Amino acid sequence: MFAALVGLLAAVVAVGFAYAGSAGSIAGGVRVAGVAIGGMSAGDAVGALQQQSRRLADRPVTFVAGGQRFDFTARQLGVTVDWQVAVDEARREGDGFGPVRGFRRLVLRLSGSEVSPSIGSYEVTVASALKAMAAKVDRPHVPSAIVLKGLEPSIVLGKPGRVLDTRAAATTIVSTLASFQRGRTVELPLRREGVRVTVASLAPVVESLRTMLSAPVRLRYAAAYAAVTPRQLASMIEVPEPGSRKLRIGGPAAERVLGRLSKLVDRPATDARISLGADGLPAVVPALNGRTLDRAATAESILEAAAAPGERLGKLVVTAAAPARTTAQVQAMGIKEVVGSYETTYGGVANRLHNVRLVAELVDDHYIAPGATYSFNRTTGERSAAKGFLEAPVIINGELQNGIGGGVCQVSTTLFNAAFESGLPITDRTNHGLYISHYPLGRDATVDYPSTDLQFRNDTGHWLWVHAFIGRSSLRMTIFGTSPGRRVESSTTPLRAIGAVPVKKVLDPLLPKGKTVVDDTIPFSPPVATSVHRVVYSPAGKVLYDSVWYSSYRGQPKVVHVGTKPKPANKAAADESGKVIALH
Repeated sequence: MFAALVGLLAAVVAVGFAYAGSAGSIAGGVRVAGVAIGGMSAGDAVGALQQQSRRLADRPVTFVAGGQRFDFTARQLGVTVDWQVAVDEARREGDGFGPVRGFRRLVLRLSGSEVSPSIGSYEVTVASALKAMAAKVDRPHVPSAIVLKGLEPSIVLGKPGRVLDTRAAATTIVSTLASFQRGRTVELPLRREGVRVTVASLAPVVESLRTMLSAPVRLRYAAAYAAVTPRQLASMIEVPEPGSRKLRIGGPAAERVLGRLSKLVDRPATDARISLGADGLPAVVPALNGRTLDRAATAESILEAAAAPGERLGKLVVTAAAPARTTAQVQAMGIKEVVGSYETTYGGVANRLHNVRLVAELVDDHYIAPGATYSFNRTTGERSAAKGFLEAPVIINGELQNGIGGGVCQVSTTLFNAAFESGLPITDRTNHGLYISHYPLGRDATVDYPSTDLQFRNDTGHWLWVHAFIGRSSLRMTIFGTSPGRRVESSTTPLRAIGAVPVKKVLDPLLPKGKTVVDDTIPFSPPVATSVHRVVYSPAGKVLYDSVWYSSYRGQPKVVHVGTKPKPANKAAADESGKVIALH
């Protein structure tokens, strides 16, 4: 018995050694990517697989999906295979010591083994290719939908769709290009999309829509009523998007109808404000709440009333509109008395008078918060023709010319003096280029949008209110608030010449050459200057501000005509040419 076992063991070992083969070769029956590599060395196997892979890298494979054909190559999509790793794995399957290796190889020879290599690709390139394919292949499903023809709703049947299964398609494309299969078409997987919204599911919506369009809807607010006709309802009700079952009101037609309903109930809120009472002092005009149509809530009310089979009565939903400035806020401003005031007279051409009144209206009724700086330019904005300003005499570069907005400085000068008399700190002021006698000496203020401004600061601790009163020939600017009780003292130096009269020469062909004549019809003056000193005292006598404003004005040139007429050839001609040599 023992001898038989020993004999059997020896036979088994002999068989193992018989099939063990060389450790440096790959076992028979082993395949990589469908290629038999049994009996080859690892190096030979890798070389053979790589050579085949390179040979097929530019040979396209045709993929088919939804009747569309697409050709790709392994190189195009960056498909690569790690043949070394695959061969190493194939070699290990038939490896081992002596007879153990032999038995492994015997099993592989009888049953065979397929090793799948590791595959890589350009993921971004593959994704881009799949996106382009899906754009041609995909046919999204069309759900059943409701359409409205006049006042009659109906249902349009939907259609199923199909989409490319991009995840499975990516796997199929990459694995096919990594293999050695060529010369055949490869079908890519598709998914079918059924019609999710059916006719049966939309039937109740159609019946509801028929009810809505069967008669007018009445809307009530307080004792007033309004009506929305079926045709208006048909234009306002948005038929559900394909796949939806919800009716709603919206769109341009709904905005137009709701806009007309708004006009029936809307009343804008009125802000509280300051107005002058019969005694000439500020009084608070109380705010008034307004009301406005809640369009969204009214649209829902219309929809609910239209869906009701009975009375079909909805409501205009109205919400309160609060004023931006309440009565309490204006009362707390402390605007109750005159802080400072000044009046100037004005005249001139009609366009100038128009501009004075227009800019005074822009300055009027302006509130200045405590600590805020008032800006004339910021308050009025650009004085342009688009705002209604006209051409009138205006000082430009020290010369009197015609320009848009002539007369505006009448208002800025008057407001400057009101702030001056109020004892407010004046932070920006510029005198005119020319001296204007009808303004208070040294207390004029020119403005030019946007560079030259008039600014002063409210340091009173309460709000200030600027009021403009325009008379037939005078303008009064008053600053109201809570008077800080300041005392203002000021003095002005006399106007003094600071240079010679400028001369402007004009060539005159009527005067003989070498002759000069002063045009005494045009006034002239030297440049002049003055200064204004203001001291502002608190009620306790403390000096709050001690300021000096210096003003320099350009001189108006003496116009001198210079003759350019050639001298005559004889005395008779001279007598003839010398008749007119003076200007008056």
